[in-house]
Amino acid sequence: MVFLEISNLYKYFGGLAAVNEFDMEVNEGEILGLIGPNGAGKSTVLNMVGGSLLPTRGEIIFQGEPITRYPAYRRARMGIARVFQRNALFGSMTTLENLLAGSQLHSRHGLAEVFFKGASARGEDDALRERALEILDFVGLGKQPVNELAINLPHGSQRALCVAVALATQPRLLLLDEPLTGMNAEETRTMVKMVRALRDSKGITTIVVEHNVKAVLGLCDRAVVLNYGRKMAEGTPREVVENAAVIEAYLGADLDVL
Repeated sequence: MVFLEISNLYKYFGGLAAVNEFDMEVNEGEILGLIGPNGAGKSTVLNMVGGSLLPTRGEIIFQGEPITRYPAYRRARMGIARVFQRNALFGSMTTLENLLAGSQLHSRHGLAEVFFKGASARGEDDALRERALEILDFVGLGKQPVNELAINLPHGSQRALCVAVALATQPRLLLLDEPLTGMNAEETRTMVKMVRALRDSKGITTIVVEHNVKAVLGLCDRAVVLNYGRKMAEGTPREVVENAAVIEAYLGADLDVL
């Protein structure tokens, strides 16, 4: 069974076809890169997989179940988590509180009960906090004070916290939209290492949309190239960078990306 299958997907905004006749399969446990020029439709595809946009037509099947018309919260409960281009955090909440908020997807108690320690929620509160601390340690934030406000964290740490919040929802499929944006070389290496670890140690399947071609092709197992809303190439990173149509439309003369 294919882990994620996208068939004949279209998305129109008025008369503009942002995604056109798009097909893609994602295997369980792989890291797939979705690349292409600005405006190619990459984030639109990710939005339709995550549920923040519904397709004009086409079908999305996740682990054998059609989810094309499911709302985002239902997909999240099935194990699809999304990290957006911008840091979608509660800036006035601490790193730990952001993780606890993400954990509420599978909690038996409401967020207010956990934060204000209602008697019935105290046992689960302890378990959620322990798991949150483990996730913070996994993403490299374990040595920072858990009571630090998210808005005060440096950019790289905020991006790591976004991934941590997504992990708190217990995903099977992680959608990363430009996770390396604004990062310096060291932060980029750290994020790439983290995404690999998500697959290798936690078995999480990942789709990565990214403009840093060298980084994403060095990270992913396979790549799909979009241009003007259509799939123009698919294959291993080496196959993609050696594709004449991709070179002309996207990579130009600079082939030294692997």
